[in-house]
Amino acid sequence: MGFFSNILDKLGMKEAAAAPVITPPAAAAAPAAQPFTPATPVVNPIAMVDVAALLTDKAAKHPEKLNWKTSIVDLLKLLGLDSSLAARKELAKELYCPDDKMADSAQMNMWLHKQVLGHIAANGGNVPKELL
Repeated sequence: MGFFSNILDKLGMKEAAAAPVITPPAAAAAPAAQPFTPATPVVNPIAMVDVAALLTDKAAKHPEKLNWKTSIVDLLKLLGLDSSLAARKELAKELYCPDDKMADSAQMNMWLHKQVLGHIAANGGNVPKELL
C-alpha cells in the first residue's frame, strides 16, 4: 500500500484505497497552470466522500490552525500522516512529480497539493472545483 492509499484510507475511502487511480503523466508534461484531469474518469465511484466537509470539520477540532486548502503539509498533518520533507518526496514520486519540481521543495509542495486533491477526486472524493 502506497502513501496515497494511506490518504484515501484516512478519508474513509477504503474501497478506493484498494486500487487507487494514479495515472502517470503523458510523455510531454502539461503546463503546471492547467488543472488536474484524470486520464480515466471515475464512472461509478465506490464511495463518494465530501472531502471539503470532512477536512473542514477535522480542522475545526484540531489544536493547531491548519490550512488544508492551500498547504500539503497541513493537509497531511490534519490526516495524521507524516508531513516531513522525506514523506512528501515519497508521495511526489508516487504521483510522478516532474524532476524540475522535485528539485525545489516549494514548487513540489504546490504541485503535490493540487495533485493529491485531484487524485482524491478521481478516486471518488467530492472536492470543490476551485481547489483543483
